[in-house]
Amino acid sequence: MKRGIGLPLTAALLLLAGCAAQTTPPLYQWNGYQPQVYEYFKGKTSPQEQIDALEKALQEIRAKGNTPPPGFHAHLGMLYAGIGDGQRAGQEFQAEKQLFPESSAYMDFLMKKKPAQQ
Repeated sequence: MKRGIGLPLTAALLLLAGCAAQTTPPLYQWNGYQPQVYEYFKGKTSPQEQIDALEKALQEIRAKGNTPPPGFHAHLGMLYAGIGDGQRAGQEFQAEKQLFPESSAYMDFLMKKKPAQQ
């Protein structure tokens, strides 16, 4: 009786284990993006500190040949607009549009707004 149940059970376990071994690489490299944004919204980092952290993360993402997550460039653009750097903000919004065309309407809206002056 044990022998009759053991063989199909072993075969089923091997089949399931073989399927579980395959992993799909993630589409985007998050690289600390979410914790950085969370710290910024909690007020623990200044816009410039946030920009520096995101620029460093972006360099690491590109060095690995990966893609930043949706909203990465948009958030960076908003930070640049917040410190009055409209040119860099526009570049980041364009990058977001290029990577994620579904964001075009919102990025166009943001590009029409004038950056804050300091």
